[in-house]
Amino acid sequence: MPSTPTLALIALGLVVVIVIAVRVIRSLRRFSRARTLVGDRLGDRVGLLKARRAALKVAFAGRRSQNGVQTRANPAYDRRRGADRRTSNA
Repeated sequence: MPSTPTLALIALGLVVVIVIAVRVIRSLRRFSRARTLVGDRLGDRVGLLKARRAALKVAFAGRRSQNGVQTRANPAYDRRRGADRRTSNA
């Protein structure tokens, strides 16, 4: 029977292809899990950086408003009387 070696080679080839496919699928699953883990950790750290940046913006805005009130105050304006104490009309 000349077809017996051919069938044996075909069966052996199918077994090899199945083994290789199983290994590739396992590797892809591991890669997918690692990619998800890295993405989650990176997203968490980016979120923390955004929160820190927002907190710094709030802190700087608070300092600017306090400094702005002190430096932009008009000493010629009398807040108690609501009148301008400047002597000239310029």
